[in-house]
Amino acid sequence: MAHPKLAVEVAGLKFKNPVMPASGTFGYGEEYAPYLDLNKLGAIVTKGLSLNPKAGNATPRICETVSGMLNAIGLQNIGIDAFIEHKIPFLAQYNSPVIVNFFGNTLEEYVEVATRLEDVPGVAGLEMNISCPNVKHGGIVFGTEASAAHEVVSQVRKKTQKPLIVKLTPNVTDIRVTAKAVEDAGADAISLINTLTGMAVDVKTRKPRLANTIGGLSGPAIRPIAVRLVHQVVQAVEVPVIGIGGISRAIDALEFLIVGAKAVQVGTANFVDPNVMETIIDGLEEFCQNEGIEDINELIGTLEV
Repeated sequence: MAHPKLAVEVAGLKFKNPVMPASGTFGYGEEYAPYLDLNKLGAIVTKGLSLNPKAGNATPRICETVSGMLNAIGLQNIGIDAFIEHKIPFLAQYNSPVIVNFFGNTLEEYVEVATRLEDVPGVAGLEMNISCPNVKHGGIVFGTEASAAHEVVSQVRKKTQKPLIVKLTPNVTDIRVTAKAVEDAGADAISLINTLTGMAVDVKTRKPRLANTIGGLSGPAIRPIAVRLVHQVVQAVEVPVIGIGGISRAIDALEFLIVGAKAVQVGTANFVDPNVMETIIDGLEEFCQNEGIEDINELIGTLEV
């Protein structure tokens, strides 16, 4: 059998395979270039960008948990202008599409960042992180209230023609409601899940292990939750879904694809093995060969219940 086809299409973006990094775990791409060939990735997803540079939270802001990791980095980043000037030229040398993750603390900030990215060459698509508190409206997280999610995505949609992926928080009562709201507002695709809220305590000092007290839980521990939520969202919306959460092996990625995700993002595993995404891509190809699958799209959404 010839090499299986791994190419997928999401929101008009063509990926050579369905594997890409999750935002925040891959820097701006440059940091991982010595360890793997960025051209082998389905796409490159950048660290989240804000309108102005952000220093992030106090340390300690990362700690390990059983089969997982807690982080409270605080969305530290260099800001949109520095990214365009200093990071895009490096990324431009690769043929993997670049998806820029971005966020804001107000509706206006989201709109402004999207506007500045609209005409930047080399930016194939945008991923909008709506897991941020709206500082103008009492700190309610944009992504936890469907009406707020709909409003911010609607406003950004007016300012960009680029493919718009909206990344959802799992810290809600029913993620399908949020997913439907952002789809109705004009999202071209939906990615999920962002981290789950968690906390760890140092029992000897009796202090939280993170300076921020609470943080976002990621890693293999959350994968079954992520698979369940992706499964639910796939059934609730028409737009394509990108699955995220605890993927460290090809078999993990396959779970998401079988429940209907068109692509996947790998996060925490990049810290354990900087070359893990290449290993996962090779594993997907091997699985398809062994199962007689000529095109990975034949596998997507084949869950039998």
